[in-house]
Amino acid sequence: MFRTPLLGAQMLLVAFGATTLVPLLTGISPNLALLGAGVGTLIFQLCTKRQIPIYLGSSFAFIGPIILGAQQFGMPATLSGLMAAGVVFLIVSAIVRLRGVQVIERFLPPVVVGPVIMVIGLGLAPVAVNMALGKTGDGAAQLVPQNVALVLSLASLVTTIAISIFAKGMLKLMPIMCGVLVGYALALFYGVVDFSGVEAAAWLAMPEFVHPEFNWQAILFIAPIGLIVTIEHFGDILAISNVTGKNFVEKPGIHRSLMGDGLATMAAASFGGPPVVSYGEVTGAVSLLKTYNPVIMTWTACFAIALAFIGKTGALLLSIPVPVMGGIMCLLFGAIAAVGLKTLIDKQVDINEPRNLVIVSVTLVFGIGGMVLQWGDFSLQGVGLCGIVAILLNQVLPQAKHD
Repeated sequence: MFRTPLLGAQMLLVAFGATTLVPLLTGISPNLALLGAGVGTLIFQLCTKRQIPIYLGSSFAFIGPIILGAQQFGMPATLSGLMAAGVVFLIVSAIVRLRGVQVIERFLPPVVVGPVIMVIGLGLAPVAVNMALGKTGDGAAQLVPQNVALVLSLASLVTTIAISIFAKGMLKLMPIMCGVLVGYALALFYGVVDFSGVEAAAWLAMPEFVHPEFNWQAILFIAPIGLIVTIEHFGDILAISNVTGKNFVEKPGIHRSLMGDGLATMAAASFGGPPVVSYGEVTGAVSLLKTYNPVIMTWTACFAIALAFIGKTGALLLSIPVPVMGGIMCLLFGAIAAVGLKTLIDKQVDINEPRNLVIVSVTLVFGIGGMVLQWGDFSLQGVGLCGIVAILLNQVLPQAKHD
């Protein structure tokens, strides 16, 4: 009787660290992230006729754009960009339904996707290092003494690495949570944790909703990332299909799962949460536990929604010192960049070909160097600019002719 709810709670534990990491890094309320993940998962299940055992969580691909977008346009405008990324999912879903999966490969081949993913990871490397040193993300202020910050960040980083490499079973699926716990324990020892917010927070509280404000610049800045994340989505659906032995690409159909991710992202962004997409950690847990019942994910979503209304949940998460998060970010952002590099390697993209070299080089330099295209009050930069430039170069440059 209680087996399915208990498995649902365990799935939330697996995904909890990664789900709440994104809001902690971007300034979004952790309670809103939990609410968005829960509501998004239920929407996904509705779109896919509750056939796929997947839980939706905060997407790492949007960390950089959210941070930069909030600095340039403000969070309400950034949320409009996140909703537009959800619309991109819906557009891709419609195209896949009408034309088949092959049309995506034409516009988003590995030579486009790889460098854009690398930019997502490497673009925020200075932020990770500043936080690991106890500073604000922009390095303007020292929040924790540097000698203490280095101890905390390195402890978090080393723990996360050790768990991901050496741990066995369920523990191996929770490296981020373990890293945070070790860093937090050390922070308590050094006395750099501020509990005033936790004491002031109510046990039961309505999350502080933030509503989007329409902004064209923010939309063009963030929306193209939706195209890149759709590629990750294909990989996630193939992975869960292999684990369960069912072809979810065909039934209920990848167009349905894309629609689920898109509507879920739009719903989460509509009240201030980060974009939510299918989660690799949960797929690993499904594989390990051999639990293929999608109803388990319904319980996971319900537990996430319930936690969102406990005020002290978000306050406790916000009390985590900056260096603890910075240490984990040093690994996380590098890992995202490595995924982009792996995309180029796995698909055997020949960088010796001038065409491929141009696409990869221009995309990386524009993204990491901070290139900005500006017309009057309108500007385009960051991952949004990189994605558009990479797609245009791929379409314009002639294919190499081989004998």
